[in-house]
Amino acid sequence: MTEQITLSDTRTWLPLDGLAPGFDASKAEPSHALDGRTITVVDERGTRVTHTFDDGKVAWEYAPGAGDSTAADARTDPCEVFEVDDELFYAQFHHQHHPTEAVSLVLDLRGGHALSIVSVLGEASPGRTAVQQVFVPGRIEGIEQSGPAPAPTTELIGRRVLWVYSSEHAYEHVYLSPHWYTWQCLAGPERGLADTDENSVWRIRPGICVFAWREKVIPCGSVTIADHRDATAIRSHGVLFGADEAGAGATHFTFGAHGRLISTTVHPDAYDPARPLER
Repeated sequence: MTEQITLSDTRTWLPLDGLAPGFDASKAEPSHALDGRTITVVDERGTRVTHTFDDGKVAWEYAPGAGDSTAADARTDPCEVFEVDDELFYAQFHHQHHPTEAVSLVLDLRGGHALSIVSVLGEASPGRTAVQQVFVPGRIEGIEQSGPAPAPTTELIGRRVLWVYSSEHAYEHVYLSPHWYTWQCLAGPERGLADTDENSVWRIRPGICVFAWREKVIPCGSVTIADHRDATAIRSHGVLFGADEAGAGATHFTFGAHGRLISTTVHPDAYDPARPLER
């Protein structure tokens, strides 16, 4: 007799560790284009973070600016770098000295812009997911800035996209509003599961967005960057970060996916979820 799965019983959902095997089959080969380079990112507070990349590692130095309560520090962490577009890179590293923090760094060496996303693993509470994410735009020192800086965007709202992570893992995303999206597993160990979770979307270049989400059932979050310019051949690079099965440590792994647009919903202006909320 086939065992029946109670899809609504979230206690039986896979922990993040259970998703990892094979999930990274579509991950791009890491890039070594930044090896030997030092890149300093400065934000509006005057905080300076200097990154020196070298063959799977990043040595970073954090110098806080005015109003930044984070202590000065300097460390070296394992790091993966992925090339998203011409002179556009996504770097991902997990702090060894502080394993409840992971950093996603988007570097636009053509436009001189950067976006840092710090993911912090804590405890979930009513109205608060276990993983919280902080988005910090900045400029790259020594490169003249051109074009718009990274900024929140509503351009994905209404799209339904199929994402294939491996020959066994496939999901669809429906981008609902500036705050919410719905995911459904179409193939893989979570097949049949679905939920609506928090998301944040930032535009990096025309057609290229950072999409980040924070799950409420499984204590995890993700930061991805995706090139949506060809709706039939969307490409993403990302990370999943959250609590391990025992709840005693963190799980952190990078992945990639190939996507395609399935459909687009166009709302009448009066009911457009992209409109600012009125209080």
